[in-house]
Amino acid sequence: MKKFISHIFVGLLVVTVAVSCKKDYSRVNTTYPDPTPVSERRIRYQLYTNHDFSDNNSMITFSLFIRNANRTLLDSPLVSMKIKDIPDAAHKLIFEKTVTGDNSDLAAGFRYEIQNVGNSWFTDTSKAGNVYKVIDYAFQ
Repeated sequence: MKKFISHIFVGLLVVTVAVSCKKDYSRVNTTYPDPTPVSERRIRYQLYTNHDFSDNNSMITFSLFIRNANRTLLDSPLVSMKIKDIPDAAHKLIFEKTVTGDNSDLAAGFRYEIQNVGNSWFTDTSKAGNVYKVIDYAFQ
């Protein structure tokens, strides 16, 4: 009799687990397919100058940015420096940033502000699906 009751108990337990683990297909979205996985995208920033600014002691602050059509993904200021300290092409400042979870068109580049003068920017684009982009900026 004890074996019979334990078999019934195990059977009911199996049926309960099987019923409770069924997938509810009524909530499956059949209108839109699953999005394709987005790979990591890398953007390499290269900053330098080809001009001789050795006499220019004005302060300049650069910042890096990445944005898509809807929002800013990166806005990162760099340390302020004197314009004369911007390196030449052989000694470029190089920064590499990784973007994950966004496979849309991106705008990326440099913004800079020269103390008591004003600000400006350099923008380039990285098309959707492009996994590596170099933003090469020669400050003038």
